[in-house]
Amino acid sequence: MKNSILAGLVAVLAIACAEKHQEKPMYTLFVGTYTDGDSEGIYTYSFDANTGELSNQKLAAKLTNPSYLAISEDKKNLYAVQETADFDSLGGGVTAFRLENGALELQNSRGTQGAHPCHLSLSGNGQLAVANYTGGNVSIFALNEDGSLAENPQVIDHKPLDSVKTSHAHMAQFTPGGLMVTDLGLDAVKRYQKEEDKFTPAEQFSLTFKDGAGPRHFTFGKGGQLLYVINELNSTISVFEKDTQGDYQEVQVVPTLAADFDGESFCADIHLSPDGKFLYGSNRGENTIVIFKVDQDSGRLDLVGRESVRGDWPRNFSMDPTGEFLLVANKKTSNIVVFKRDLEKGTLTFLNETSHPNPVCLVFE
Repeated sequence: MKNSILAGLVAVLAIACAEKHQEKPMYTLFVGTYTDGDSEGIYTYSFDANTGELSNQKLAAKLTNPSYLAISEDKKNLYAVQETADFDSLGGGVTAFRLENGALELQNSRGTQGAHPCHLSLSGNGQLAVANYTGGNVSIFALNEDGSLAENPQVIDHKPLDSVKTSHAHMAQFTPGGLMVTDLGLDAVKRYQKEEDKFTPAEQFSLTFKDGAGPRHFTFGKGGQLLYVINELNSTISVFEKDTQGDYQEVQVVPTLAADFDGESFCADIHLSPDGKFLYGSNRGENTIVIFKVDQDSGRLDLVGRESVRGDWPRNFSMDPTGEFLLVANKKTSNIVVFKRDLEKGTLTFLNETSHPNPVCLVFE
């Protein structure tokens, strides 16, 4: 009897050990870039989620300034902005690709009707939104059945909203209730609701920020109950909580820079860990990733620390599908840096770096 119990325990331990050391799959990483230097467009790497190593660099598509990328939920399409002012007479462009086994096949491109598109997102039900930074507007495209871009997007123009400040739409993200847009120039986040086939101002149309804050990117916590906005110009993160009326109210503002930092710095990207326990933001100038612990009851932030990005001008960063690694795109030093993430403490440990010309956006398939 004792022998059978012992044998059973050994078998359980063996299974647990095998599961713990089970090989993780290889993932494809897509890299969006600026092409005013040595880069030619969109690149791919193989990412080993066992070791954190990047390998097998390939040029996936030649494209001008594909500075932001998005992949459809079914992994059949990839979309890229062309961050220019001369795609056509109205501004920049957006391009749709068919995606299969890490390879890109061009479908079509459309003008975004605004200069320097810098962000795009997918609704999950047949629409794509593009934020045009210099154009100060947002273009919302319908997608054809094959994922290609339809003609005649709805254009939401922010320029008439303020007679003093200059609109700079920086992020447009679909939500269950509509669309949210950060406008860095207006120091506001604008909310839109969908009515039939058009987006119109929501009841709480504007979340306002301190003058000169420059809201850039945002992410949601607790299923949309919390909103975290990273502010480019004054290097802060604003925390909002949704009230019983469905309106977002600011509950906290925290600095992203060290108290003794002396110099210019501008925030860029923001992401929550998959378990929602930690929030990360990138500082261009201080050249760090700042790390906060998220209070699981209130959603408020407590500083954990910051980690050097081992490069200059960290733009977009991304966590791999396992959530165990964090990768940073350093634009000015042309390198992609990989960190191992401590899942319990949220801290980052440097693993390796890969040279890559002008990286801006990192997206996993």
